[in-house]
Amino acid sequence: MFAAGALVATVAVTASVLGGSPGGDANGHAGGHANGQRSQARTAQAPAARAAAEAPECEHPEASLSPSGDTGPAVQRIKDRGRLIAGVDQNSYRWGYRDPATGRLSGFDIELVRAIAKDILGDPEKVTWLAIPTNKRIDVVRDKKVDLVARTMTINCERVKQVAFSTAYFEAGQQVLVPDGSPITAFDDSLRGKKVCTAKGSTGESELRNEAHGAEVRTVPNQLDCLVRLQLGQVDAVITDNALAAGQAAQDPSVKLVGKPFTTEPYGVAMNLADKDLVRRVNKVLADYQRGGENSQWMLAYQKWLAEDLTGIKNPAPPKPRYKD
Repeated sequence: MFAAGALVATVAVTASVLGGSPGGDANGHAGGHANGQRSQARTAQAPAARAAAEAPECEHPEASLSPSGDTGPAVQRIKDRGRLIAGVDQNSYRWGYRDPATGRLSGFDIELVRAIAKDILGDPEKVTWLAIPTNKRIDVVRDKKVDLVARTMTINCERVKQVAFSTAYFEAGQQVLVPDGSPITAFDDSLRGKKVCTAKGSTGESELRNEAHGAEVRTVPNQLDCLVRLQLGQVDAVITDNALAAGQAAQDPSVKLVGKPFTTEPYGVAMNLADKDLVRRVNKVLADYQRGGENSQWMLAYQKWLAEDLTGIKNPAPPKPRYKD
């Protein structure tokens, strides 16, 4: 029997306006109008990411622009509009999810977006929220449907060619999620002949394209869709970030993480390549957010949203910021 709430809002696999000003609807078609074929073409290039990662010029993809509080054209655009348009998840427990008790978007990523809105607009509530499927995150940024995406998005060498990232604000790793009693033990040959699910456009898909260990790979638009398929017995395992999977295991004790993380996944806030001043402003917010050690906003958010469920993940402090200028 699965825990109540484990099957959460799986219908939200296309972008929708979740809240904001009356004028926000004009920006509410992020998922519906993004070019799916273009997204698939980019996904097909995912194996190139591994080769690119080995190239000297991409030794540190998480290196971002140095922080600045200056107002450039992108930041001014947000001020003139009076709202920050943010692409987020609404189905990832503890990261970005709609709290059924309050109807309010909550989680670690959501709190970070509110901090960005407060810095730029003086009010953490001046955000128009768009629910973005995993496989549309790059599209909505490149097509300027959003100002930024904060959605457990891994910074890697392929993605930095397409969107700009903040410096890393969290670090996780790909791991295997299975039902209790499964013979699958890790990301290894115990997957042979099994049906494995991962989100299209995710790092998990890239890893499985490189080495599937004899598994039959199935992809879905949203990572949570994989959990539903696992619960229904349609797949045998899920490959995803352990930070996300730990939240799912907290909701549903009939699933568990097995093996060890087999990648390093630095999460960053994604923005349009042209919006350099916004990248610098977000990095300034992150620097402020992480300042103060145990009493920093980052640590308080970590303790509030993540610490209880991510007991197996050693992430007691934010990643050290890395800048390229």
